[in-house]
Amino acid sequence: MEELATPVLDNHLHLDPEKGRGMEAVDEFARLGGTHLMIVNQPSWKLGVDSTDPEDFRSVFETTVEIAADATERLPGRAWPIVGAHPGLISRLIEDRGCSPAEARDCMQGVLDIAADYVGDGRALGLKSGRPHYEVSDAVWDASNGVMKHAFSLGAEVDCAVQLHTEASEDLTEIADWAEERGLAPHKVVKHYAGGRLAGPTPSVMSNKDWIETAAESGDSFLMETDFIDDPDRPGAVLGPKTVPRRVRWLSEQGYDEAIHRAHVETPERVYGIDTESTLS
Repeated sequence: MEELATPVLDNHLHLDPEKGRGMEAVDEFARLGGTHLMIVNQPSWKLGVDSTDPEDFRSVFETTVEIAADATERLPGRAWPIVGAHPGLISRLIEDRGCSPAEARDCMQGVLDIAADYVGDGRALGLKSGRPHYEVSDAVWDASNGVMKHAFSLGAEVDCAVQLHTEASEDLTEIADWAEERGLAPHKVVKHYAGGRLAGPTPSVMSNKDWIETAAESGDSFLMETDFIDDPDRPGAVLGPKTVPRRVRWLSEQGYDEAIHRAHVETPERVYGIDTESTLS
Protein backbone atom coordinates (compact mmCIF):
# COMPACT_ATOMS: atom_id res chain seq x y z
CA MET A 1 0.00 0.00 0.00
CA GLU A 2 1.35 3.39 -0.99
CA GLU A 3 2.39 5.49 1.99
CA LEU A 4 0.33 8.59 2.76
CA ALA A 5 2.36 11.77 2.29
CA THR A 6 0.69 13.60 5.17
CA PRO A 7 0.17 13.46 8.91
CA VAL A 8 -3.07 11.63 9.74
CA LEU A 9 -4.78 12.54 13.02
CA ASP A 10 -7.75 10.77 14.59
CA ASN A 11 -9.05 13.52 16.84
CA HIS A 12 -11.24 11.46 19.18
CA LEU A 13 -11.00 7.84 20.20
CA HIS A 14 -10.84 5.77 23.36
CA LEU A 15 -8.51 2.88 24.14
CA ASP A 16 -8.95 0.14 26.73
CA PRO A 17 -5.83 -2.04 26.97
CA GLU A 18 -7.44 -4.12 29.76
CA LYS A 19 -10.72 -5.14 28.13
CA GLY A 20 -10.46 -3.95 24.53
CA ARG A 21 -7.92 -4.05 21.72
CA GLY A 22 -5.68 -1.36 23.19
CA MET A 23 -2.33 -1.11 21.46
CA GLU A 24 -3.40 -3.55 18.76
CA ALA A 25 -5.82 -0.85 17.58
CA VAL A 26 -2.97 1.69 17.59
CA ASP A 27 -0.82 -0.64 15.50
CA GLU A 28 -3.68 -1.10 13.03
CA PHE A 29 -4.15 2.67 12.76
CA ALA A 30 -0.42 3.16 12.12
CA ARG A 31 -0.21 0.30 9.63
CA LEU A 32 -2.88 1.97 7.46
CA GLY A 33 -1.01 5.32 7.55
CA GLY A 34 -2.23 6.91 10.79
CA THR A 35 0.31 9.07 12.60
CA HIS A 36 -1.31 10.99 15.49
CA LEU A 37 -4.08 10.35 18.03
CA MET A 38 -6.14 12.33 20.52
CA ILE A 39 -6.92 9.76 23.19
CA VAL A 40 -9.92 10.80 25.27
CA ASN A 41 -10.37 9.33 28.73
CA GLN A 42 -12.95 6.59 29.02
CA PRO A 43 -16.13 7.52 30.89
CA SER A 44 -15.14 7.23 34.55
CA TRP A 45 -17.71 4.54 35.35
CA LYS A 46 -16.15 2.25 32.72
CA LEU A 47 -12.94 2.36 34.76
CA GLY A 48 -14.72 1.54 38.01
CA VAL A 49 -14.83 5.06 39.44
CA ASP A 50 -18.23 5.54 41.05
CA SER A 51 -17.69 8.44 43.43
CA THR A 52 -18.82 11.93 44.34
CA ASP A 53 -15.27 12.94 45.34
CA PRO A 54 -13.44 14.63 42.45
CA GLU A 55 -10.10 13.40 43.81
CA ASP A 56 -11.12 9.82 43.01
CA PHE A 57 -11.13 10.70 39.30
CA ARG A 58 -7.36 11.18 39.17
CA SER A 59 -6.96 7.48 38.42
CA VAL A 60 -9.00 7.94 35.22
CA PHE A 61 -6.63 10.67 34.06
CA GLU A 62 -3.51 8.75 35.08
CA THR A 63 -4.69 5.76 33.05
CA THR A 64 -5.29 7.98 30.01
CA VAL A 65 -1.86 9.60 30.28
CA GLU A 66 -0.24 6.14 30.46
CA ILE A 67 -2.20 4.88 27.45
CA ALA A 68 -1.18 7.93 25.40
CA ALA A 69 2.48 7.41 26.34
CA ASP A 70 2.31 3.76 25.27
CA ALA A 71 0.58 4.71 22.01
CA THR A 72 3.21 7.36 21.26
CA GLU A 73 5.91 4.67 21.29
CA ARG A 74 4.07 2.84 18.48
CA LEU A 75 3.17 5.79 16.24
CA PRO A 76 5.18 7.60 13.56
CA GLY A 77 3.93 10.78 15.25
CA ARG A 78 2.52 10.81 18.75
CA ALA A 79 -0.60 10.62 20.90
CA TRP A 80 -1.99 13.21 23.30
CA PRO A 81 -4.41 12.73 26.20
CA ILE A 82 -7.67 14.69 26.43
CA VAL A 83 -9.12 14.54 29.96
CA GLY A 84 -12.26 15.67 31.73
CA ALA A 85 -15.79 14.67 32.71
CA HIS A 86 -18.15 12.87 30.35
CA PRO A 87 -21.48 14.73 30.37
CA GLY A 88 -23.36 11.49 31.03
CA LEU A 89 -21.75 11.46 34.48
CA ILE A 90 -24.38 13.92 35.69
CA SER A 91 -27.13 11.33 35.27
CA ARG A 92 -25.13 8.69 37.10
CA LEU A 93 -24.41 11.03 40.00
CA ILE A 94 -28.10 11.90 40.30
CA GLU A 95 -29.64 8.48 39.67
CA ASP A 96 -27.04 6.21 41.28
CA ARG A 97 -25.45 8.42 43.95
CA GLY A 98 -28.47 10.47 45.02
CA CYS A 99 -26.98 13.86 44.15
CA SER A 100 -29.10 16.89 43.38
CA PRO A 101 -28.39 18.52 40.01
CA ALA A 102 -26.45 21.27 41.81
CA GLU A 103 -24.38 18.72 43.76
CA ALA A 104 -23.64 16.78 40.57
CA ARG A 105 -22.62 20.02 38.84
CA ASP A 106 -20.25 20.89 41.67
CA CYS A 107 -18.67 17.43 41.60
CA MET A 108 -18.14 17.57 37.85
CA GLN A 109 -16.68 21.06 38.03
CA GLY A 110 -14.26 19.72 40.64
CA VAL A 111 -13.31 16.88 38.30
CA LEU A 112 -12.61 19.45 35.59
CA ASP A 113 -10.46 21.49 38.00
CA ILE A 114 -8.23 18.43 38.43
CA ALA A 115 -8.23 17.75 34.68
CA ALA A 116 -7.10 21.34 34.09
CA ASP A 117 -4.13 20.71 36.38
CA TYR A 118 -3.08 17.90 34.04
CA VAL A 119 -3.26 20.29 31.10
CA GLY A 120 -1.54 23.09 32.98
CA ASP A 121 1.53 20.99 33.78
CA GLY A 122 1.71 19.42 30.32
CA ARG A 123 0.49 15.90 31.11
CA ALA A 124 -2.60 16.37 28.92
CA LEU A 125 -3.32 18.53 25.89
CA GLY A 126 -6.98 19.49 26.31
CA LEU A 127 -10.20 19.14 28.29
CA LYS A 128 -13.40 17.23 27.61
CA SER A 129 -16.84 18.36 28.70
CA GLY A 130 -20.29 18.90 27.20
CA ARG A 131 -23.92 18.25 27.97
CA PRO A 132 -26.24 15.24 27.57
CA HIS A 133 -27.29 14.30 24.06
CA TYR A 134 -30.42 12.64 25.51
CA GLU A 135 -33.56 14.06 27.16
CA VAL A 136 -33.05 15.42 30.67
CA SER A 137 -34.97 17.72 33.01
CA ASP A 138 -34.52 21.48 32.86
CA ALA A 139 -32.59 21.37 36.15
CA VAL A 140 -30.14 18.78 34.80
CA TRP A 141 -29.80 20.70 31.52
CA ASP A 142 -29.01 23.93 33.38
CA ALA A 143 -26.53 22.14 35.65
CA SER A 144 -24.85 20.55 32.62
CA ASN A 145 -24.51 23.92 30.93
CA GLY A 146 -22.92 25.18 34.14
CA VAL A 147 -20.36 22.38 33.97
CA MET A 148 -19.58 23.18 30.33
CA LYS A 149 -19.20 26.90 31.00
CA HIS A 150 -16.77 26.06 33.80
CA ALA A 151 -14.76 23.98 31.32
CA PHE A 152 -14.53 27.02 29.05
CA SER A 153 -13.25 29.17 31.92
CA LEU A 154 -10.61 26.56 32.70
CA GLY A 155 -9.69 26.24 29.02
CA ALA A 156 -9.08 29.99 28.91
CA GLU A 157 -7.07 29.80 32.13
CA VAL A 158 -4.70 27.05 30.98
CA ASP A 159 -4.92 28.00 27.27
CA CYS A 160 -6.24 24.75 25.84
CA ALA A 161 -8.96 23.38 23.61
CA VAL A 162 -12.15 21.89 25.04
CA GLN A 163 -13.66 18.88 23.28
CA LEU A 164 -17.43 18.65 23.70
CA HIS A 165 -19.94 15.82 23.70
CA THR A 166 -23.31 17.43 22.89
CA GLU A 167 -26.58 16.82 21.12
CA ALA A 168 -26.47 16.60 17.33
CA SER A 169 -26.66 20.07 15.79
CA GLU A 170 -25.46 22.14 12.84
CA ASP A 171 -25.57 25.37 14.89
CA LEU A 172 -23.86 25.68 18.25
CA THR A 173 -23.09 29.39 18.05
CA GLU A 174 -24.60 29.92 21.51
CA ILE A 175 -22.04 27.54 22.99
CA ALA A 176 -19.23 29.27 21.07
CA ASP A 177 -20.48 32.58 22.47
CA TRP A 178 -20.39 31.19 26.02
CA ALA A 179 -16.76 30.19 25.47
CA GLU A 180 -15.84 33.58 24.07
CA GLU A 181 -17.50 35.33 27.04
CA ARG A 182 -15.16 33.34 29.30
CA GLY A 183 -12.02 34.14 27.34
CA LEU A 184 -11.78 31.00 25.22
CA ALA A 185 -11.66 31.51 21.45
CA PRO A 186 -14.58 29.72 19.75
CA HIS A 187 -12.26 27.82 17.41
CA LYS A 188 -10.71 26.15 20.48
CA VAL A 189 -14.10 24.61 21.25
CA VAL A 190 -14.32 21.30 19.40
CA LYS A 191 -17.62 19.53 18.74
CA HIS A 192 -16.93 15.81 18.88
CA TYR A 193 -19.08 13.56 16.64
CA ALA A 194 -19.90 16.46 14.31
CA GLY A 195 -21.47 16.29 10.89
CA GLY A 196 -19.98 18.02 7.89
CA ARG A 197 -21.57 21.40 8.66
CA LEU A 198 -21.34 23.28 11.95
CA ALA A 199 -21.70 26.92 12.95
CA GLY A 200 -19.81 28.01 16.07
CA PRO A 201 -17.18 25.52 17.31
CA THR A 202 -14.63 23.60 15.26
CA PRO A 203 -16.23 20.37 14.01
CA SER A 204 -14.53 17.06 14.69
CA VAL A 205 -16.25 15.21 11.89
CA MET A 206 -17.24 11.57 12.15
CA SER A 207 -15.41 9.98 9.25
CA ASN A 208 -18.15 8.67 7.02
CA LYS A 209 -17.66 9.69 3.40
CA ASP A 210 -20.64 12.02 3.04
CA TRP A 211 -19.85 14.09 6.13
CA ILE A 212 -16.14 14.26 5.37
CA GLU A 213 -16.76 15.32 1.79
CA THR A 214 -19.16 18.05 2.98
CA ALA A 215 -16.50 19.34 5.40
CA ALA A 216 -13.79 19.15 2.72
CA GLU A 217 -15.88 21.21 0.30
CA SER A 218 -16.82 23.82 2.93
CA GLY A 219 -13.39 25.43 3.02
CA ASP A 220 -13.76 25.70 6.83
CA SER A 221 -11.52 24.31 9.58
CA PHE A 222 -12.34 20.75 10.57
CA LEU A 223 -10.86 17.67 12.19
CA MET A 224 -11.53 13.97 11.57
CA GLU A 225 -12.40 11.28 14.10
CA THR A 226 -13.76 7.78 14.62
CA ASP A 227 -14.96 7.88 18.25
CA PHE A 228 -13.59 4.33 18.45
CA ILE A 229 -14.78 3.09 21.87
CA ASP A 230 -12.64 -0.07 22.14
CA ASP A 231 -15.44 -2.04 23.80
CA PRO A 232 -15.64 -5.74 22.89
CA ASP A 233 -19.27 -5.77 24.07
CA ARG A 234 -20.21 -3.16 21.44
CA PRO A 235 -18.45 -4.17 18.19
CA GLY A 236 -19.33 -1.88 15.33
CA ALA A 237 -20.98 0.70 17.61
CA VAL A 238 -18.86 3.40 15.98
CA LEU A 239 -16.04 3.53 13.44
CA GLY A 240 -12.91 1.39 13.71
CA PRO A 241 -9.28 2.57 14.01
CA LYS A 242 -8.53 2.01 10.31
CA THR A 243 -11.18 4.50 9.21
CA VAL A 244 -9.41 7.88 9.32
CA PRO A 245 -6.35 6.71 7.33
CA ARG A 246 -8.68 5.06 4.82
CA ARG A 247 -10.77 8.22 4.48
CA VAL A 248 -7.64 10.35 4.00
CA ARG A 249 -6.57 8.04 1.20
CA TRP A 250 -10.07 8.32 -0.32
CA LEU A 251 -10.04 12.13 -0.02
CA SER A 252 -6.70 12.22 -1.82
CA GLU A 253 -8.11 10.06 -4.63
CA GLN A 254 -10.99 12.55 -4.94
CA GLY A 255 -8.58 15.46 -5.26
CA TYR A 256 -9.10 16.96 -1.80
CA ASP A 257 -5.44 17.36 -0.86
CA GLU A 258 -5.99 20.93 0.38
CA ALA A 259 -8.74 19.71 2.71
CA ILE A 260 -6.47 16.94 4.01
CA HIS A 261 -3.83 19.54 4.88
CA ARG A 262 -6.52 21.66 6.52
CA ALA A 263 -7.82 18.80 8.68
CA HIS A 264 -4.52 17.20 9.65
CA VAL A 265 -2.02 20.09 9.75
CA GLU A 266 -3.68 23.53 9.81
CA THR A 267 -6.62 22.86 12.12
CA PRO A 268 -4.66 20.86 14.73
CA GLU A 269 -2.17 23.73 14.90
CA ARG A 270 -4.95 26.32 15.14
CA VAL A 271 -6.98 24.43 17.76
CA TYR A 272 -4.33 22.70 19.88
CA GLY A 273 -1.11 24.57 19.03
CA ILE A 274 0.52 21.32 17.83
CA ASP A 275 2.69 20.71 14.77
CA THR A 276 1.75 17.37 13.26
CA GLU A 277 4.47 17.63 10.63
CA SER A 278 7.47 18.29 12.90
CA THR A 279 6.31 15.58 15.35
CA LEU A 280 6.61 12.92 12.64
CA SER A 281 9.71 10.80 13.15
